[in-house]
Amino acid sequence: MPTFAAIDIGSNSCRMKIAKVVTHRLKTLAEDREVTRLGASVFESGLISPEAMAATLRALKRFQRAVQAHGVDQIRVAATSAMRDARNGAAFQAWVRAETGWNMEIISGLEEGRLIHLGVTGGEPGAGGKVLLLDLGGGSCEITLSEHKRIKETVSLPLGAVRLTEQFLATDPAPREGLARMRQLIARELRRAHRKIQPGKVPLVIATSGTAAALSEACASKPASERGSKQAKAPAGGLAPAKAVRKLASKLAKMSLPERESVPGIGPRRAEIIVAGAAVFAELLESFGLPGFRYSPLGLRDGILAQMLAGQDARAKVHREFEHERWESVLGTARRYGVDPRQAEPVRAHALQLFRELRSLHQLPSEYEAWLAAAAVLRDTGKFVNHQGHHRHTQYIVSSSEIYGYTQLQRTIVSAIARYLGKSRPQPGDRAMRNIPAEEHKNVHSAVVLLRLAEALNQDRASDVLRVAVKVYPKRVYLELEPGRTGAELELWSLRRESSYFREVFGRELFVTLK
Repeated sequence: MPTFAAIDIGSNSCRMKIAKVVTHRLKTLAEDREVTRLGASVFESGLISPEAMAATLRALKRFQRAVQAHGVDQIRVAATSAMRDARNGAAFQAWVRAETGWNMEIISGLEEGRLIHLGVTGGEPGAGGKVLLLDLGGGSCEITLSEHKRIKETVSLPLGAVRLTEQFLATDPAPREGLARMRQLIARELRRAHRKIQPGKVPLVIATSGTAAALSEACASKPASERGSKQAKAPAGGLAPAKAVRKLASKLAKMSLPERESVPGIGPRRAEIIVAGAAVFAELLESFGLPGFRYSPLGLRDGILAQMLAGQDARAKVHREFEHERWESVLGTARRYGVDPRQAEPVRAHALQLFRELRSLHQLPSEYEAWLAAAAVLRDTGKFVNHQGHHRHTQYIVSSSEIYGYTQLQRTIVSAIARYLGKSRPQPGDRAMRNIPAEEHKNVHSAVVLLRLAEALNQDRASDVLRVAVKVYPKRVYLELEPGRTGAELELWSLRRESSYFREVFGRELFVTLK
C-alpha cells in the first residue's frame, strides 16, 4: 500500500504528516511541527527574511529524514499566506528545491480553505451536516460553510495572527491604539465575509490551527463560573464558548508576554501572537452570532493526504466525493464565463472516447483523462473576453481561475490543452508551456491532438452528434464516421486537416472515412 506525506508551510509554523493507505483509509505513521515564523518579516517588509528561510529549511530537512525513513511514495509540499505575499517567494522556492528536491506549491486562500474542509469533514465526527469551519493561521483566516460535506461558500481573509501582530502589536503589552486599529480592521474584513457567507443557525462550529487549540485549552482550564452557563461548559472534546473566548481575549490583551506564557494551553511561542489570534476569534464569534467553537486537530495537511488518497485509490470513499466536487467546480467555472456545459458535452464525450480507445497509442497517464475532460468543457471560456484570439484568453482564464481540486501545475496543463485548438502548436517557449515541466510536454501534445480531433467531430452544432468507430493498426488509425441527419462533410474535412499533426505526434497515418 502506498505511503503519503503532506507538508504545510504556514506563516507561523511548518507541519508534516505521514500516512499509509490501509484498506482504502489513511493510517497516520508520523507527525511533526516546527514554529518558524516564515511570515513575520513578510507582513512587515514584503520579503521573507534570511533567518526565517533558514529556520524553515532546517525544519524541512528534518521532515525529509522522516519521509525517507518511512519510504514515502508520494509527497506534496504546500505553502500558504506568507509565500503568497512574499516578493522573494520564487527565490525561496528555488532554494527549497535545490536543498530537498521538493517542489513547493503556493496555494491560494480558497484552495487552502477547500483542503482544510476536505481534511476536517473526512475525519471529524459530526461534520457531515451543516458546519462552519474556521481556520486561523499565521497569515490568513479561512471561513467555510459546509453542508453534507459540500462547500457552500468559502472566504479567505488577511487576518492571520502573525500578520496582525506584526502590523499592530509591536510592543508588549499590546498598545491601546494598536489594539483599536487592529479591531477596526478585523471588523471591516468580517463585514466583507458577511457579504459572501451568511450561515444562519449552525449546529456545529469547528476551528482548527494552533490558536484554536490554545484558546480551547485555556477556556477549558477556567472554572465553570468563568466559562458562562452550564450548557457552555467546555468538555474534554475542546469546546470554547463565545463568552469565555471574549473574556479571555480581553484579559490577554492586558497581559505582558511572561504573564501570557503562564496561561494554560498557550506556551512561550504561542504567547507572542495569541493576543491577535484571540481578538479575531472573539470578533468572529460575535459577528456571526456563534455560541462558540469545537477545536479539531485536523487541518490542511489532512486535506492534502485525503486528496492524494482520492487520486490514487478509486475504491476509497473520498475518491467519489473528490471527483464530484472537482467536476462541479469545472462546470461552475465554465458557467461563470458564459459557457453552457450542455453544448460542450459532445466534445467532452468524444474526447474521452478517443482517450480510452487510443490508449495504446497515446499512453497518457490516467490523470490526463480528467484533465482532458476539463479542457473540453473550458475551451471556449476565452470568448468571454473576446472571440478574436479566444484560445489565448482561454489559457489565461483557466490557469488563473480557482478550480477546486486542481493544483497550479494541473490548471496550467489543462489550460495548455485548451489553448492549442487553433492554428498554433505547442512550443517549449510559449507562455502556456513555459511553466510545465519538460517531461510533460509530450503528454500535452498528445492530449492536444485528442481534443482537436474531438472538436473536429463537432463542427456542425446544428446536427445531431456523430458516432465514430476507432480502429488502431500498427501503422495507421482509422476513424469511421456515421453521418448525422445533415451529413458529416464538414467534420470529415476538419478531421483530415488534423492528419499531419496526428502523424507528427503519434507517428501513424490517420484515415477518416464514412460508414
